[in-house]
Amino acid sequence: MINQVDFFKCLSDQTRLNILKLVLNKQNICVCELTEQLELSQPKISRHLALLRTHGVLLDERKGQWVYYSLNPDLPIWALDILKVIENDEIETRVKQQDQPFITTTCCD
Repeated sequence: MINQVDFFKCLSDQTRLNILKLVLNKQNICVCELTEQLELSQPKISRHLALLRTHGVLLDERKGQWVYYSLNPDLPIWALDILKVIENDEIETRVKQQDQPFITTTCCD
């Protein structure tokens, strides 16, 4: 079970909040999609994903050469309730509109 202090530490960074918002909206997302949507480097995104994964907020699944991230379905109810608030909140303006298709030549799709 996830520790409450660790969970809230995961939420204490804007980049991690933005990552979680995108994961919640898409449900299964690759690092390349996150780097494009957040306009951040792959190492920075990967570092934040590692923290979210280590604390049990996200799960990862390898499909071929790509790793996809999704919300851990075993999170406690209180954590899921908090994530619902994040999902409904406005994401930082640097994140591109979800309506726009991903435009990339190196992405997983």
